[in-house]
Amino acid sequence: MAANLVTAGHEVTIWNRTQPVELVGAKTAATPAEATDGKEVVWICVSDTQAVESVLFGANGAAKTLQPGAVVVDSSTISPSASAQFAARIRAQGGEFLDAPVTGSKNGAEAGTLIFIVGGPAATIQSVQILFLAMGKKIIHMGDNGKGLAAKLCQNLQIAFIYEGLAEGLTLATKLGVSQEKLIELVQASMIRSGVADYKAPFILKRDYSPNFPLRLMHKDMHLMMDAARESGTKLPGLEKIDEIYEAASKAGYDNLDYAATIMLLEEWAGIKR
Repeated sequence: MAANLVTAGHEVTIWNRTQPVELVGAKTAATPAEATDGKEVVWICVSDTQAVESVLFGANGAAKTLQPGAVVVDSSTISPSASAQFAARIRAQGGEFLDAPVTGSKNGAEAGTLIFIVGGPAATIQSVQILFLAMGKKIIHMGDNGKGLAAKLCQNLQIAFIYEGLAEGLTLATKLGVSQEKLIELVQASMIRSGVADYKAPFILKRDYSPNFPLRLMHKDMHLMMDAARESGTKLPGLEKIDEIYEAASKAGYDNLDYAATIMLLEEWAGIKR
């Protein structure tokens, strides 16, 4: 994402919390506060709610040097209610805040074809639209602060269901003597075809579970979904069952594989040897 901003001609300063990184054409900062100092826009993309809070409001956090009128855009997938609270704190400092999680995975980030799912004022979105379009192909405004994240969690909930249905169907097909290639051909020719199946099928057939979207992050998002459900008084019985599969996959050591690796667990339970 940062590389695409540089390519588009924007002045970019980067900071990474886990290990130092360098990007040709960008400056490197030692802390979030240094990265933010004097900047018009601050863009965050980290793994969880606590990380966003730390990057913004921790020691040497970005909020310490945020100038009045600056826009903070958070593309992390975190708690919608916590994000709305962060927005209020930034606004109290005279800044603006957008929650803007993305869909499109690693390939979309590299190609600049992400879809941004945005919560916050329309005028603020318009003010940074040129940056969105340097990194993505579409912006969908979902409503007030927190609504972008709410929509992202609902989307990921459906991805989890669609993929788990595909994985269980392929596992049963194998046990019944139908090849995975043939079942995928049927899926792609019929009304159950989906973007999830189209994207994941080649990786499944190659047994390639290198992480496009790590299982640990999908599992984290599922917990965010269940937290949001509890906050809103919503029951998600199907998701709770899928969470049991992810818990087992995590215990089996699959956290840093792609979430598609849950099919390996299903095959193991079915006694399928690979």
